[in-house]
Amino acid sequence: MLSKIISEELIVKVEKAIDNAEKIVIVTHKSPDGDAMGSSLGLWHFLMTLEKEPFVIVPNDIANFMKWMPGADKVIVYDHHNEQADAIVTDADLIFALDFNTPSRLGKMETVVVASQATKIIVDHHLHPSDFASIVISYPTISSTSELVFRLICRMGYFSEINLACAECIYTGMMTDTGGFTYNSNQPEIYTIIYELLKKGVDKDDIYRKIFNTYSADRMRLMGYALYQKMKVYPEYKTALITLSIEELSRFNFQNGDSEGLVNMPLSIDGVIFSVFMREDKDKIKISLRSQGTFPANKVATDLFNGGGHLNASGGESFSSMEDAVKKLEGAMDGYKEFL
Repeated sequence: MLSKIISEELIVKVEKAIDNAEKIVIVTHKSPDGDAMGSSLGLWHFLMTLEKEPFVIVPNDIANFMKWMPGADKVIVYDHHNEQADAIVTDADLIFALDFNTPSRLGKMETVVVASQATKIIVDHHLHPSDFASIVISYPTISSTSELVFRLICRMGYFSEINLACAECIYTGMMTDTGGFTYNSNQPEIYTIIYELLKKGVDKDDIYRKIFNTYSADRMRLMGYALYQKMKVYPEYKTALITLSIEELSRFNFQNGDSEGLVNMPLSIDGVIFSVFMREDKDKIKISLRSQGTFPANKVATDLFNGGGHLNASGGESFSSMEDAVKKLEGAMDGYKEFL
């Protein structure tokens, strides 16, 4: 029996919004990860069982290793079909905003989503949700947004409507946002949910293989290069840093998603509790931060890189050069010694 984390008031509001909606849109953040896609497609499959016809719209491409997910071929990518997406969002009467806490994470989609007159519902597990939605389901202590989607469906009384496709997507989101249940996954109810998803027919071993064991040769070589040539360890700070430039990425025929999980690898080094990965993009440096124990990756992300997130998994960005971003991190590390 799962605890009733989502309040009854919110459950009633969501049920009413769904019942009254004819045109539903599900949106998630740019560079969608496994939880973004798992929660979005999981909700999409559920709404389809209610004979709704929702749309899932993402700001940019889905990584190749997630394209096997049921319904992924129906997702509208804003970068490729912005006029179609704008029309759908403008015409919507209900928008679910999944796995992000502020509309700026929608990238180029932000303007049209914020301007839409549709009822907006946030379902998310990040800190400090903004006020752009009228219904906010935000629980930062929950491991993933996909877990929240499962809880929401069950609290509305629709557990029996969770079909295999829905279950596979929810499981994928939960698995990826906990690193295969290796961090942020000590709550016993997570495994109650997994048990119920397995009963729906989910093959967790096959999903793990599809997500983590389908690398291209180029991706493997990129990871080897990053670890051998580009990883720098700071023993006095129990920290590791990897940086990759656009030129280096292109050398390995970089595809969206090829660097997924790279930031976690240095945490396997004895004595390293904080790992930072900086990847050069067209107009910024994308920064991923991971930690172990009580070291606050989210504090570093907020303090230095206009970001945030969870204690052990956070992100940010820098609009300076790579050199300046590295200097900023190195210059600030003395200030975090109290957490080591």
